[in-house]
Amino acid sequence: MTALAHQPSRRAMTLLTSLGAALAAAAPSTAAPRPASAPVAAARSPIVARDGTRLFHRDWGEGRPVVFLAGWGLPSEAWAYQAAALSEQGLRCIAYDRRGHGRSDAPGRGYDYDTLADDLAAVLDTLDLKDVVLVGHSMAGGEITRYLSRNGDRRVAKVLYLAPMGPCPARRPDNPAGVDPAIFEQFRRHVLLRDYPRWLEENSGPFLTPTTSTEMKDWVRGLMLETSMKALVECNRSATAMDLRDELKTLRVPTLVIQGDRDASTPLEASGRRYAALVPGARLIVYEGAPHGLMFTHIERLNADILAFESLKRQRPRDRSHGLSLRRSDQA
Repeated sequence: MTALAHQPSRRAMTLLTSLGAALAAAAPSTAAPRPASAPVAAARSPIVARDGTRLFHRDWGEGRPVVFLAGWGLPSEAWAYQAAALSEQGLRCIAYDRRGHGRSDAPGRGYDYDTLADDLAAVLDTLDLKDVVLVGHSMAGGEITRYLSRNGDRRVAKVLYLAPMGPCPARRPDNPAGVDPAIFEQFRRHVLLRDYPRWLEENSGPFLTPTTSTEMKDWVRGLMLETSMKALVECNRSATAMDLRDELKTLRVPTLVIQGDRDASTPLEASGRRYAALVPGARLIVYEGAPHGLMFTHIERLNADILAFESLKRQRPRDRSHGLSLRRSDQA
C-alpha cells in the first residue's frame, strides 16, 4: 500500500482542510472559553426544512439581521464571539446549525448544495428576514452562493465571504490547477472514516495561531467532534465537487471577502482573490498573518469589519468595469 492510500499529499491536504474549521485542536481539553456575557437565545420560531429536517438556531439581539453560516464540521456556536458582541451593538445575530451539525437533526440525506441552500431559505423564510447580511465561513460560501442562484436576493442586502473555499476545488478540463477528485475520495476513506479525531489533532497548527490558547483549541475541537460522520463525509463530497465560478459572476449584491494571508487551509490566491475577481464589485480585505479560523483568532477586528460593512449604504454593482474600479485589497 502506498503512502497515498493512507493519507493525501501535502498539497491535497491544504485544499482538503479548506472544508472549514477542521484544523481545530491539539491537547486534551480543560475548559471551554465561552463569551462571558453571551445573551440568552430567543426562541422565536421553530425552523423546519422542506424535507422535515429540524434546524436549531440562535437568535440574539434586535436590529438589522445578520445571518451566520459556519464552515465544515462547525456548528452555530462557532460564531459565539461575533454574535455575543454584535448583538449588543444594534444587530440581530442569527446563526443556525447545518443539518448533521450541532443540535440540528442529522438525516441520512440532504447534504448536497441545493438542499443546503434550501435550508438557508427555510431559515430566512421562517423568520421572515429582510435586508439581511449573510456571513459565511469556508464551505458556507457555497451555500450562500447557491441560495442566491436559486432564490435571488429579495431578502439579502449584502454578503460577506470569510476565508471561502476555492470556487472550484477539483481538477476539470477548464480548471487544470484543481486537485484530482480521487485524492478527495482517499481523504474520505482513509482519514475521515478511519480516525477523524486524530486528524483534527494532527492538523491543529495552521487553523489557529501560535498564540491561541490551548483552551480555545480544545473548545473548537470539541465543537467539531459533535458533528455527524455522515454530514462530515457528505459535505466534504459536495464541497470538493462544486463549481461556483459561473454563479459567482451573477451576484448583484454588495460583497466583501475577508481572508488571512497565512491561511493554510484555503490559500488566499486560490480562494479569496478568486472570489473577489469573480463577483462584480467585490471588495477584498486581507488580514496580515491571519489563519483560516479568523473568527477565533481575530475577534475584535472581524467584528469591527462586520459592523462597518453592515453600516455601509447599499449600492448594487452596475457592471464588471464598475466592480473592478471599486475593488481593492486592504492589508494591515
